[in-house]
Amino acid sequence: MTIAERVIGSDQPPYLIAELSGNHKGELDRVFKLIDMAKASGADAVKIQTYTADTITIDHDGPGFFIEGGLWKGRTLHNLYQEAYTPWEWHAAIFAHAAKVGIPVFSSPFDPTAVDLLAGLDAPAFKIASFEIVDLPLIRYVARLGKPIIVSTGMASLGEIEDVVTLLRDMNASFALLHCTSGYPTPAEESALRTIPHMAQTFRTVVGLSDHSHGIAVPVAATALGANIIEKHFTLSRAEGGVDADFSLEPAEFAAMADGCRTAWKALGQIDYGLKPSEKGAIYGRRSLYVVADMRAGDVLTPQTVRSIRPGYGLPPKYLPDILGKAVNRDLKKGEPFAWNMLAN
Repeated sequence: MTIAERVIGSDQPPYLIAELSGNHKGELDRVFKLIDMAKASGADAVKIQTYTADTITIDHDGPGFFIEGGLWKGRTLHNLYQEAYTPWEWHAAIFAHAAKVGIPVFSSPFDPTAVDLLAGLDAPAFKIASFEIVDLPLIRYVARLGKPIIVSTGMASLGEIEDVVTLLRDMNASFALLHCTSGYPTPAEESALRTIPHMAQTFRTVVGLSDHSHGIAVPVAATALGANIIEKHFTLSRAEGGVDADFSLEPAEFAAMADGCRTAWKALGQIDYGLKPSEKGAIYGRRSLYVVADMRAGDVLTPQTVRSIRPGYGLPPKYLPDILGKAVNRDLKKGEPFAWNMLAN
């Protein structure tokens, strides 16, 4: 997968997305500051959300439209989204500012009109939010544009993910799957990160994590398990509030996550059981066979004249039983690493 000329995959450092969501608090200038700080904190891309309260729900307080628990308890869906949405008239300015800063911006559309708006701004990619993974007509509408698509899988069954993958493959779409737990916030013990390598093996595509946990431990661990993309909510300051501030990272925290994830990716490396470059100076710490007493040619090797000691420049200790009781072919000095060519024929 490639987004705005950045290749994304297991042979590349993790692609880090700063999700702004509703943390702009209704201020366009704050969006600009969030973009600036996301870039400075190591993000590879910034993501927003494109909907209005009326395109995502209806103004109703009946059963199902009233949030009964969690961070937004007591609010109706319409009321929450009215506060959190990013005004459509801001979008052109947001895209222009991101281009000036030098960081890609794309969005999660929640209906076809949002897709049309983003297509008109030449969005380099599209994100399908977890709650929209069951909206196959919307995903088909996005896929027809031929842009890369990132799909979050929160709450989705394996069968629902298979439905999306089948659709996207039938349309020859370039796509990635993000494992996600749609808890706000997500307890670390519900992150189920072992799903990431399973998802990669099952669907043979780029995989990652959309994370709503507190802190940075979960995304760093996900990278170590093979996540190629990390999406994390971003805010200037949790203390200043915002609908998603509770589970968002501040700039210094995002920078620490970026460093941790990229270090974890480097640490994955390749399968390698051999001597690493950094180990070459540590051979002194291995045990090997050494002459530990002066010997004359023809003397027989005994436990008093050859031992397994440090450093590690002699024969491996496993050969000690093979050489004990055999004669040496020349004078040997204490401290010489023992070698096969010291034995008499």
